[in-house]
Amino acid sequence: MRGIFLRAALCGLLLGIAVPGTAQERSRAETAAAANLELGVAYLRQGNLAVAKEKLEKALKQNPRDANVHTALALLYEQLGEAARVDSSYRTALRLAPRNPEIQNNYAVYLCRAGRVKEGLAYFHKAATNPLYRTPEAAHTNAGVCQRSAKQLDEAEHSFARALAIRPNYAEAAFQFGDLQLERGRADDARQFLERYLGAFEATPDLLLLGARLSRKSCDRAGFERYARRLRMDYPNTVQAQALTALPPDGC
Repeated sequence: MRGIFLRAALCGLLLGIAVPGTAQERSRAETAAAANLELGVAYLRQGNLAVAKEKLEKALKQNPRDANVHTALALLYEQLGEAARVDSSYRTALRLAPRNPEIQNNYAVYLCRAGRVKEGLAYFHKAATNPLYRTPEAAHTNAGVCQRSAKQLDEAEHSFARALAIRPNYAEAAFQFGDLQLERGRADDARQFLERYLGAFEATPDLLLLGARLSRKSCDRAGFERYARRLRMDYPNTVQAQALTALPPDGC
């Protein structure tokens, strides 16, 4: 799913620990767990799943009540294809930190990927309306992506519009909104929206490729060349620039 990224930031304050021993020993365990969590997430991002698993399991032993450890394990288990453990880890994380919007958002992403759309949308709503969440536009955009995957196109359009109402320069929501308009046969509306957006905010590779696609759809060869040239010049090594050669001919 587009627009959904691994977010495994460490908490500034660790949750309560159930580790035996003195306060000093508990502090050492918390510190060790935080270090292993950070390493585990780094290895997870690099795709080194075996070492990530080793570090995260150490963190779990050292601090079993850290919701972030359980969240990171859920992300690991998803990549390993262990669905039951993914769900269990997210539920444990939410039991430990029931109002953590990042965990709510991440769990919603997993649920949508697993085809559990109704459950996923409920958790996206919790994240988006959580006053502790600093980026509700991300949850609305992710909800829209989930709705698109389920062919709930009217609802998806509404979700992307809500994200842009919160943060008008949110490029991922802008791309999704314009791409959805194209999917629904509204190429002219999509072009007008994209031109307004790019007139006010910074372009991204996705948005420039969308502009090229829309121009080709509308038989605007000059517009296609303009978007394609900018994409190749500003973002030459991106998959979007490479995708230009795979676009179908305009047929005009």
